[in-house]
Amino acid sequence: SSGINAEYGVPTLEKNCGEIMVRARDHFSQLKEIVPEDQYYKYHDFWKSIAQSLVSKMALLHFLSHYALLEKETASNLLGVSDDVKQFHLPLEDYLIGLLFMCSELARFAVNRVTAKDYTTPLKIASFVKELESGFRLLNLKNDFLRKRYDTLKYDVKKIEEVVYDLTLRGLNGS
Repeated sequence: SSGINAEYGVPTLEKNCGEIMVRARDHFSQLKEIVPEDQYYKYHDFWKSIAQSLVSKMALLHFLSHYALLEKETASNLLGVSDDVKQFHLPLEDYLIGLLFMCSELARFAVNRVTAKDYTTPLKIASFVKELESGFRLLNLKNDFLRKRYDTLKYDVKKIEEVVYDLTLRGLNGS
């Protein structure tokens, strides 16, 4: 993800991510063959952080390309796994944690876009992340890793709001 902050070259990112996703799909396909259906959660801890990280990267690239949320079903399809919880699938928690990781990267990206004299992207990021945060607020999160990542989202929103506020003070927010 540091490459994204260094240069905003979505086509290059899509090419590189496409190659990574092909390998990831192959690995998930191998896992589907190895892991017995009724023992998915017994072994899930072995790959969940990789799945979360991949969702984060896919969601970030999707946002940079379309300024929209990567839906869970699309993320599952990109990973080559089912959306059906009775099969080898992408758990909702892994998807949500991936989105939260993406928001932390978007907060850093917003700051770097201002440094590159791009004043519109941080506004789009602010709107997107605030909307995502309002959706997370509706969830009843327990005191676990997902809850801790949600708490981090609040700081990410604050960081992005400070960027937008600074742009507004300088008259650079386009309004």
